[in-house]
Amino acid sequence: MRFSLNDTVSEKFRNERQNVSFFLPPLLYVRSCRKHKCRMEAIKRKTAVVALGGNALLRDDEAGSIEQQEANTLETIENLIYLLKEDYRLVITHGNGPQVGNILMRNDAGEQIYGIVQMPLDICVADSQGGIGYMIERMLRNVMNRHGIKRDVITLVTMVQVDPEDCAFANPTKRIGKTYSLDEARALEEKKGWKFKPSSKRTGYYTRVVPSPEPLGILNYPLIRKLLMHDTVVIAAGGGGVPVYFDENGDVRTLNAVVDKDLASAVLASQIGADELYILTDVPFIYKNFGQPDQEKLEFLDYADTLRYLQSGTFAEGTMEPKIRAALRFVEKGGAKSVITEAKKLEDRSFGSKITMYY
Repeated sequence: MRFSLNDTVSEKFRNERQNVSFFLPPLLYVRSCRKHKCRMEAIKRKTAVVALGGNALLRDDEAGSIEQQEANTLETIENLIYLLKEDYRLVITHGNGPQVGNILMRNDAGEQIYGIVQMPLDICVADSQGGIGYMIERMLRNVMNRHGIKRDVITLVTMVQVDPEDCAFANPTKRIGKTYSLDEARALEEKKGWKFKPSSKRTGYYTRVVPSPEPLGILNYPLIRKLLMHDTVVIAAGGGGVPVYFDENGDVRTLNAVVDKDLASAVLASQIGADELYILTDVPFIYKNFGQPDQEKLEFLDYADTLRYLQSGTFAEGTMEPKIRAALRFVEKGGAKSVITEAKKLEDRSFGSKITMYY
């Protein structure tokens, strides 16, 4: 039945004529309300991307046994559970520096001792994604089980698109793998074309360096978004993802490079429309003049002030600086908030440096 404003009806009926229930049969009205409720719930729920730092899995003073890595991972995951309890949709990304370095050294030892052909860097990064992702997934499932949380979890080996003409390829800076003597480095440079720079940890030794181009996009981000809508926790973009590009025929090609994990996390967070980006490190706040007598905690920052600090060299290059760049990129692309903090302090809102577009 349809009614017009000219129909003769009761005053109460007139006052409520715009209520959808007067224009829909009872069953259709119930379905409409349920659909509306689901839509409202989808709008209210937040999505967060949490980027785990290297110390989340392996600490500097540890040998790197699986028992140590699993214990560290378990402790880190416990700090994320409150996000699931607050009904966040969650993506977890992670670093792979120590692990991919170990893979490269196993490659090197296998070639020298057994004559096994070394695998290229893209395969090593993919290997680390699978191994670390599996470890995080298993620990997360166990922690969720203890807390009575029912969610699916999946690990994705992720490819990240970069520009093969990125200026980073002309200036490799990212140190990977073991350290070599000067003679060993020269021999490898001649044999394999590798580039080397002085080791940051061992005087007189050299470490292989590779380019670290800017991430442009995550290849499987639409799938990640769909998985999130089905209440699946997604582990993706491990180690920054495997850098790839498309050739003139549209085929996917690889590069000997690595992508910064935090920058890749920011790109992924923007592509899936996340509300918040959490970058976990080993300090609870960003500090101005870190380690100096005039060290200053920076708890709340807007885009303009953070950019000003970044451009003036306030943040340490290669450590905090890429995290700041990632946080800025996320809020610039529409993210509500970036938080840089220590994993153990994640649930305590009194800790963590919060970066938003405006104060």
